[in-house]
Amino acid sequence: MSERLCLTRDEIKALTRTPQKARQLKFLRQNGIRHYIDGHGWPVVLRAAVGIIDPAPVATPPEWWPNKLGPRPGS
Repeated sequence: MSERLCLTRDEIKALTRTPQKARQLKFLRQNGIRHYIDGHGWPVVLRAAVGIIDPAPVATPPEWWPNKLGPRPGS
């Protein structure tokens, strides 16, 4: 799973095309992008809110092997 849950400030700046936090907030509100404001007044956007989700790799479970047959071959 991705360690980064939220967009960085540079990614938000690229998304909104402005470095000013007031204009970033205006852009996010106008476009209906879910966000919240941190303690310093900067917008915080979750990656899932803009559709940037890193899919977790799907681990395939090992094939079933009965205990009566002993250890698996090759292990």
